[in-house]
Amino acid sequence: MLALAGILPDFRLQSGNGDSITRIGLTAAWGAGAFGLLSALVWPVLVRALLLVPALVLGLLVFFLNGSFLLLALRLIPEGRGEAAPETAVVVAAVMSAVASATSTALAVRDDGAYRRRLYRLADRRRRRQNSGAAPRTGPPAPGLLVLQLDGVGHDVLREACNRALMPTVAGWLERGHRVTPWSTDWSSQTGASQLGILHGSTFDVPAFRWYEKDTREVMVCNRPTSAAELQRRAVERTGDGGLLTLDGASRGNLFSGGADQLALVLSVSARRGRANRSRAGYFAYFSDPANAVRTALSFVADAAREICQSLRSRIRGDRPRVSRGGLYPLIRAFATVVERDVVVAAVIGDMLAGRSAVYADLVAYDEVAHHSGPRGRDADQVLERLDRSLALLARVAEHAPRPYRIVLLSDHGQSPGETFLARYGLTLKDLVRAGCGLPVSRRAGRTRSGAEARAAVLAALHRPVEEDEEARPGPGSDPVVLASGNLALISFPDVPGRASRDRIERMHPALLATLANHPGVGFLLVDGVVLGPGGAQARLDAPGEAEELLAAFGPGAAAAVRRTDAFPHVADIMVNSAYDPETGAVHAFEEQIGSHGGLGGEQGRPFLMWPAELSDPGGELVGAEAVHRVLRRWLREADGPQVPVAAATGRLAEVADRGLAEVAAGGPSEVAAGPAEAVRAGAVAGEAPAPGVPENSPPDGRISGILPSESLPARDETR
Repeated sequence: MLALAGILPDFRLQSGNGDSITRIGLTAAWGAGAFGLLSALVWPVLVRALLLVPALVLGLLVFFLNGSFLLLALRLIPEGRGEAAPETAVVVAAVMSAVASATSTALAVRDDGAYRRRLYRLADRRRRRQNSGAAPRTGPPAPGLLVLQLDGVGHDVLREACNRALMPTVAGWLERGHRVTPWSTDWSSQTGASQLGILHGSTFDVPAFRWYEKDTREVMVCNRPTSAAELQRRAVERTGDGGLLTLDGASRGNLFSGGADQLALVLSVSARRGRANRSRAGYFAYFSDPANAVRTALSFVADAAREICQSLRSRIRGDRPRVSRGGLYPLIRAFATVVERDVVVAAVIGDMLAGRSAVYADLVAYDEVAHHSGPRGRDADQVLERLDRSLALLARVAEHAPRPYRIVLLSDHGQSPGETFLARYGLTLKDLVRAGCGLPVSRRAGRTRSGAEARAAVLAALHRPVEEDEEARPGPGSDPVVLASGNLALISFPDVPGRASRDRIERMHPALLATLANHPGVGFLLVDGVVLGPGGAQARLDAPGEAEELLAAFGPGAAAAVRRTDAFPHVADIMVNSAYDPETGAVHAFEEQIGSHGGLGGEQGRPFLMWPAELSDPGGELVGAEAVHRVLRRWLREADGPQVPVAAATGRLAEVADRGLAEVAAGGPSEVAAGPAEAVRAGAVAGEAPAPGVPENSPPDGRISGILPSESLPARDETR
């Protein structure tokens, strides 16, 4: 305050006649103390009063409210010695908060005894508050499991980043005993399917990132809150299990809750409105400290400016492939790489200091940048470096947590590079389909909106609906519905009930299948149990070896993945996978993405799983997100003992679950969250592979736990 008073002309800390240095110092101390008390006492109350304000709007209001606090603090100085112009007060308050943030950051990187004791006191205080009234625990606490998802980072990209010293923290873990292995996604290699399988143990009937359902005449989109809530409900109903995190778990920055009772930035609950909505709780918990808001805002502006500079440099160099990176994209990218990262990391730190037994958090920064800048290159490398610093911070905090934590890293999919279908061939797949059907095609090629998760998270934070109006409910008529999911596309005929047979498609549109199958940008089609390739090649999925031979270029598991998707109730009439070049690893996205995922071909289907040596080996090749779910279940059980089957759930918990299912069936609240950890502990399912003779993912007899809250068990808001 003294320095700013000497620099800024509209800010003074002395009377008009002048004061001694001692008097000015006392005035500054009085003003700083008043400002600090107002920030500590009034600001959290004000944040809770503004709970219904969009979270990002609150982030911007921080500066003006901070300035108001400073003006009030100056008025509290005796004899009117403090004075500042309103616009100057905003600057002074922001600088003071930034200095407080920098001081806190400097302390955070220290590892001396005093800081360690302070963290232990904070953790012990949290633990006493949470465990008040609970039975005392004997013996040392069981290790917790911290699962961090690096969204979109493929196995090969992680290895290269470690070898090139871009991620020294991860490289150090590998040197000290962590192990890493790739795993294979389903045909739908995207966050919606993978994360649903990892957290809820089922990827059944998720054919793509977006698809059309004829029975409801609606388009399901994995990053749409209402769709995410419905997918989670279906998975819970199918498996009979609330999710991976039902036992004292926390879900941070994910599409789905995993059954956790502590949620922040979870998309499947963000469709709800009102004070009971915890989907934005993480934002308010984070912005309740003005220093956090100032630091994040400055980083947000810097990253948006960095994206603009990188985009201009890419245009000047004439980089190819390239997609448009203008409009609001710099702000969306900055949200993913700064705001969401900071909020998620802060929430995870709170979870560890609170001693929660299972935490799953998604860091989406790399995936968002790779879509527009490519999975390799300077832009993506910088994001990996910053993610590594976040991992290092979490590792340091874990050393001070009240229980040991085993840190597991994984990704939900990789990224395959390549020029977009539109840029390569001058038309979208929708235009090609309409031409094959003999329908008029616009002379001006349109663009397909990118389906990156960050855009949906931004709109949810702003209280904006994440419905894609032109696609949410296609209008009546016989025009085909064409939906893109990376380099996978789905074509449906709304006026044909059920799944259209190949014969019917050829009668309606004789040239369509041949037009698609023989296009150089298309790798293969799936139509009514038959795979169609270029040059008239075809293979029946029920004929042994035929599909394996035709799809050999897409990898050894391609035929099995296609065969599994073919059995889904909501598989499209025509499934289209883009061409794939095994030599370059390139695909052609049907969206505006030069780094894409969602189908078969290249690194997009090869994510990684990394775990500490004290955990058991996953064992064999991991195929599908459901296999990763079973491994994580086993690791949780190794730390905390076996879990009680769902059939043992009785009493109030079962009533809560029944009432929650009834609400969903009636179209009511869609939030998915477990009840109190002690109650859920009696009703979680083990999550092991099904017994012989029982179909995988079939729900067991008995009641389903950890599904929905009830009015009598209100959801707790997150606090600092």
